[in-house]
Amino acid sequence: MGADNQTWVREFILLGLSSDWDTQVALFVLFSVAYLLTVLGNVLIVLLIRLDRRLHTPMYFFLTNLSLVDVSYATTIVPQMLVHFLAEHKGIPYVSCAAQLFFSLGLGGIEFVLLAVMAYDRYVAVCDPLRYSVIMHRGLCARLAITSWVSGSVNSLVQTTITFQLPMCMNKYVDHISCELLAVVRLACVDTSSNEVAIMVSSIVLLMTPFCLILLSYVRIISTILKIQATEGRQKAFHTCASHLTVVVLCYGMTIFTYIQPNSSPSMLQEKLLSVFYAILMPALNPMIYSLRNKEVKGAWQKLLAQLSGLTSKVAT
Repeated sequence: MGADNQTWVREFILLGLSSDWDTQVALFVLFSVAYLLTVLGNVLIVLLIRLDRRLHTPMYFFLTNLSLVDVSYATTIVPQMLVHFLAEHKGIPYVSCAAQLFFSLGLGGIEFVLLAVMAYDRYVAVCDPLRYSVIMHRGLCARLAITSWVSGSVNSLVQTTITFQLPMCMNKYVDHISCELLAVVRLACVDTSSNEVAIMVSSIVLLMTPFCLILLSYVRIISTILKIQATEGRQKAFHTCASHLTVVVLCYGMTIFTYIQPNSSPSMLQEKLLSVFYAILMPALNPMIYSLRNKEVKGAWQKLLAQLSGLTSKVAT
C-alpha cells in the first residue's frame, strides 16, 4: 500500500496561514526577522558557552543541546514556509514532506525529554548541592543527552513510518503550515483510529512522562527552597531555576494543549497559530529567557563584550 500511495500522491500542497498576498508578504517579513533572531540568538548562546570556561557546567551543557534543538527545529519548518509565502505553487514533494515530519517530530520530542533532564539537573543543584559535581559527572550528562536525542528520534521514526504507510488516495492538500503529524493523518482515505491511538500513546510517553518528572523535581525543589532560612539563599536558589521553569511553562503549556487530545483538538487556525508559536517564537524566546534571567550568562556576555571592546580599541590605536 505504501508504494501505491507514492504513485497516487507525488507531492502535497501546504495551505499555510493565509491565501491573501498582502498578508503573506507581511508574514514573510515578520517570520524572516523572527527566524534570523532564532538562529543568531541560539548560535551566540552556544558560542558563548564554548568560549567562557565558567559556563562549562552540566546546566550549560544541556542548554547547548537545547539551543541546537531549537535552531534545528526552526530550520526544519521556517525556510519552507518563507518560500511558500512568496511562491504561487506551494507544493512539497512526498519525500520532503516525510523528512520534514520526521525531523520536526523528532526534534520536538528531544526537547521535551531535554527539559526533564534539565529539571533533574536543577533538582540536584538545589537539593543536593554538596554532591552536585559528583552526581552530575560528565559521563552521566553525556548519557542523559544521548537518551534525549535517541528517544525523540526513535519515536519520530515509528510515527513517520506508520503515517506514510497510510493510503492518501488523491488527498494532497495539507491544511497546515508544514507536514505536521495530525494534518497528514487526516488526509488518509481509511480509518485512522489506530494512528490516533498511537499518537496518544506517544504523547503520553514523550510529553506527560517528562512533564511528571519535571513536576516531581520542582515539588522537591520548592520544598527545599522553603526550608532555606536566609532570604538571599532563597533568592539564589529560585534564580537557579527561574529560566528553566519559564521555558517549561511556555513549552508544555502550548504543546500539551495542541497534541494531547487529537479527537478534541482546537480549530485549524488555532492549531496553526500554536504551531507557529512553537516553531518560531519559542526558539527565538529561549535565548532571551536564559540571557535576561540568568546572572552567569549576563556576566559572560559582559565579559565577552568588554574583551571585544578592548580588542577594538587596540586595533584602532
